[in-house]
Parts: sequence; C-alpha cells; structure tokens
Amino acid sequence: MATWSLTSKQSMLCNVLADRSPRERATAVRQLLDTLEDEAIFDLAQTNQVAPQIAHALLDTLGDKTPSHWYDIHESNHKRLAAYLAELDTIAAGLAAEGITIVALKNGGIARGIYPCPGCCPMGDLDTLVELRHFRQAHNTILSQGYQLQFRSALEENDIEAAIAQGSAEYCKILPDGEKLWVELLWRPVDGRWIRPDQEPRAEEFIARSISIPGTAVRLLSPEDNLLQVCLHTAKHTYVRAPGFRLHTDVDRIVCRQTVDWDVFLKRAIALQVKTAVYFSLAIPAALFDTPIPQPVLAALKPAAWKEHVLTNRLNKAGLFNPHEKKFGKLGYIVFNMLLYDDLAGLMRSIFPSREWMKARYRFRSDWLLPFYHLRRLIDLTFRRMQT
Repeated sequence: MATWSLTSKQSMLCNVLADRSPRERATAVRQLLDTLEDEAIFDLAQTNQVAPQIAHALLDTLGDKTPSHWYDIHESNHKRLAAYLAELDTIAAGLAAEGITIVALKNGGIARGIYPCPGCCPMGDLDTLVELRHFRQAHNTILSQGYQLQFRSALEENDIEAAIAQGSAEYCKILPDGEKLWVELLWRPVDGRWIRPDQEPRAEEFIARSISIPGTAVRLLSPEDNLLQVCLHTAKHTYVRAPGFRLHTDVDRIVCRQTVDWDVFLKRAIALQVKTAVYFSLAIPAALFDTPIPQPVLAALKPAAWKEHVLTNRLNKAGLFNPHEKKFGKLGYIVFNMLLYDDLAGLMRSIFPSREWMKARYRFRSDWLLPFYHLRRLIDLTFRRMQT
C-alpha cells in the first residue's frame, strides 16, 4: 500500500479537516493549538487554501475567543459562496423553464447538496453539467441572464462552436457586490485533455442517475457518480497541482456524507478503465483524513507494484501540500499522466482516438485529412500539457 510523507504539522491540519464528529474535530483543534502558534496555523491554512474550513473548526471549538481574522476569512468566503449558489439556483431555474436539467459538479455540488456550510467549500468557479443536445439552448439561457462567453485560458477560442466541440464553455458575470463569478458549462463530465474519449462517462447517464436537491432546480450526481467524477477531476490535477491538497477533502466529504454503493462504484471505475487514476484519488484521502474507504476497494483498484511505487515516489517528491509550488518538470508532467493509464493499449487509444471522434473534435470531413489532424492533436496535447 502506498505511504505518504507528512510532517507533524501537516498531519494535525489533516485531523482538523477530516469530516468527523464535532467531538473528534474539537480534540484535533486542541492538539493543533497546543502545538502551533495562531500565526503559524493561519499561514499553513492559507498556503494550502483551507483557511475557511480551519476557521469554522476554530469557531466551533473556541467560540468568542477565536481571533477575529479567522472569523473574517470564514465570513468572507461564506458570503461569496452564498452569492455563487444563489446564481446557480437562478441559472437552474431558467434552464428548468426550458425543460433542461442541470447538475452541479465537484465543490459546487457538494456545497449545494451535501455539506451544511457553504463557507467551508471554497471554490474558484461553478462547474455545471447538461446534455449535449441541450448545450446550445443552455448557452443562450445563460447569456440572457447577463453572462458573457469568455474563456480564462488564452489557448481557448471564445466561440460557442469551438466550445461545443471541446466539451465546455466558460462564462463570467460581475455580481452586485463586485465579485466576478465564473461558470463553466460542460457536456463532458470529465473535461480532461489526456482522458481517453471512450473512457469518459456519458453525461446522459450521469444526469439520468442524478438526484434532486430540495429547494432548488439544481441536481446532484448520484453518490457513485459523484465520487467517480471527483476522483477523475483530482487525477486531472495530478493530485498535487493547484488547488491540490484541498481537492482531497472533496473525496472525504462525499464518502462521509453520501452512501456509496462500493460494488457499483468499483464496477463503473473498472468499466471505464480508470483504476489507476481512481486508486490514488482514494488512497491519498484515506491516508490524509482516514477516509473510510473499504480496503477491498483499494485492493481491486491498486496498480502493479512497480507503477504504484513510481507514482507514489513522484507524488511524495512533488509534495501533497503547498499546491502553488512547482510540482513537475514539463517532461515529467507528461510522463506522470501517461502512467495513470491502466495499460499501454489504453494510452495509445488516447493519443490516437477513433476517426469519428477526431472528425467531431476538429470539425473536418475528408479521411485524407486524418493524418494531419492526428499530428495536430499530438502537438496540441504536448503544447497544452506544457502550458498547464
């Protein structure tokens, strides 16, 4: 089983963040306070982008004795996230009027559907999922609500046709308080550049299995799909790249707050041939937060010993914490992602997808152009990977 390198400070931080009973959390907070000065705790939490969560734990334990800067950071994040979720509800209501179902993904879904405190769910944007057949109408509805189509990356085209081809579009809007909200609309549940097209879960299946959230038209992925999607998203960030460490709390919260049918989850992960990627997304929070993931599940997902050893060593070298530090060299980053495929055949199918997928993605018709676009894809994948 993989082992992870943690300092004592990091271990104590994880104990506070683990989604456990109030009594267990209070004990963890006391241990942290007995060991570190407030300034050191604040710096550690800020560096790892978990200050609002630590603030909530401190407020629950210390009450009025909590230093004001902790209250301020939690209150600020709570206010911001409440505004985000209100916008999410408005978007969902507009789409529902058009007969379109929308699902909130990742931290947005966790904050709206399963975790009681929005202030403890920091996020930079809202990720949402609709079916491909509804994508264009959803785009028009979102524009009608005051959003602008605008990609944050200079590598992307601000064009709806290009967005549909790649699987997602980004929108921004200035909220009444001056906050700039980014909303991502996807028809691909896992918009990863190195995830093989035939590995990607189908949005239609995810949405059909989604569950309602009381008081809103927004829906939440089923527990098994929610965990699978978050695991693949964490792998997309190579477990340690920003927001890095914070992503592992998403797995902990889903496992602790939704009832996961592990047989169903395992079956879907194996069917999609993403065992290696999912294994590390589960093994890391199991080690960091003692997330209750059944050992038979980890055993069934575990890659070959040599691969587990190589990937574990590389992640330990990069560091599970401090997500804004440099984690990989350019070539090492590409090699790491290549090793996340379950086998060589899967890797080759990712680099050279089917003719049909290539034509849909790059919008060409003639088979004579296929070699050219395969070359373009290789350049595109390598260049983008080196730029992200």
